[in-house]
Amino acid sequence: MERDILLNRSTEADNMAHKEKYEMNFPTKEANGHEVEPFTCPMTKFQILKNLFVISFGFVFLFTAYQSMANLQSSLNKEEGVGTASLSTLYGALVVSCMFVPPILIAHLGCKWTMPLSMCGYVFYMGANVYAVWETMLPAAIILGFGAAPLWSAKCAYLTETGVWYAKLTGQSADATINRFFGIFFMIFQSSQIWGNLISSTVFSITPENGTTLNVTNDLNKCGANFDPTDPPTNNTNLKKPEQEQVYLLCGIYIGCAVVAVIIISVLLDKIILEKDEERQGRPSPKLLIATFKHLISSPAQLLLIPLTIYSGVEQAFLSGDYTRSYITCSLGIWNVGYVMICYGVVDAICSFAFGRMVQFVGHIPFFILAFIVHGGVQITLLFWIPDPDAIVIFYVLAALWGMGDAVIQTQINAFYGFLFKKDAEPAFANYRLWESTGFIFAYAYNDFIVTNVKLYICMAFLVVGMAGYGTVEIMQRTKASQSADITKYENDE
Repeated sequence: MERDILLNRSTEADNMAHKEKYEMNFPTKEANGHEVEPFTCPMTKFQILKNLFVISFGFVFLFTAYQSMANLQSSLNKEEGVGTASLSTLYGALVVSCMFVPPILIAHLGCKWTMPLSMCGYVFYMGANVYAVWETMLPAAIILGFGAAPLWSAKCAYLTETGVWYAKLTGQSADATINRFFGIFFMIFQSSQIWGNLISSTVFSITPENGTTLNVTNDLNKCGANFDPTDPPTNNTNLKKPEQEQVYLLCGIYIGCAVVAVIIISVLLDKIILEKDEERQGRPSPKLLIATFKHLISSPAQLLLIPLTIYSGVEQAFLSGDYTRSYITCSLGIWNVGYVMICYGVVDAICSFAFGRMVQFVGHIPFFILAFIVHGGVQITLLFWIPDPDAIVIFYVLAALWGMGDAVIQTQINAFYGFLFKKDAEPAFANYRLWESTGFIFAYAYNDFIVTNVKLYICMAFLVVGMAGYGTVEIMQRTKASQSADITKYENDE
């Protein structure tokens, strides 16, 4: 879910800031009417493209391990709720890290070495799952949370700068080149959802060799919306934790993937030097924190978008924490979690790509309506549907529909923030990170204490209130635009 989640959709402000800086610092023809020296690129075109693919495949190995492990936390480490508690703690650390850590770490280590150092936090988290208790999982989650923000910030800074260099070398638009670089990155990155979940389902699969058998006599009435984590069905062997040897094997594979990611970045990625400015002197600064809350207080549109932004985190946490356990694991077994989540990830990726390009033709409104109908319909279905192992296709259809809705929620909220807050992009996207992470923290915190149907009602409440807030912002923006047009017309008539 890290697509999610973890910051890959919350760095647009960084991208814009870097792009504007480089366009000012590297003129190639004229500046203020005077001839300037031609741009000298530190890398060749081949080196730039090589580094793009190095970062992309490094992240694929890293998130092949992390994303599928996060999907399994509510099923694999359900004792005392340690799995979902670790995810809640992770996002709490992430919120703090976003405000302070990235500029400090990047200033001292540079983009290249910030990435492998931050990746080590993911290695620790994979290792903690070998012996998943409070004493190992929570510290590892905090370390990962503090490392995630500088990891994604360094990646964005690196791709943005090298994208501008490539645009200068080829005579292309910097904006188009940067978008192409990020498109290539995310196209490759999204495949990690496939490989990681495929590994987990293969390791936990039903085979005579590992001694697992499917229990067809489970009480399915206690699965789905009726699943109570405080009183799980005792005769359901699907909820039994896999054999420890299988857990060790899975963790070993994931640790290996994460270590390979660290090696790829450390050995193959070329170092770049970012221009040192006041924001990159490596000193702790509350500047972004102050700007974030100032923007929150002064912007009615930002306040109205808070419920929908929180929903973005809540719905992702519900899928990875509740749909995987209450529906898939409870009725089909943990070995099917990976297969169903592959379907979700593929549909989410395809729709994210398609919707991101279609929005320029039809606008935001039709997509938000689609998300409201799809997610609302799926959540109502989940309330009344009793999971049936004989109707396995329904598990995949519901996951695919959830992925379609999630694609709208993620891409369109980001795009809408960028459209609304062009002049305050950095504090606006800091608010986005803050409130989406709040949704994750909130949902993972109550995951092991309330019945699944209550969680569905919470999801629907945030969805309805969030869409109402979005609709209000749309009306405000259209009214403002209409008034501006009337004033312009009046001035022209005068």
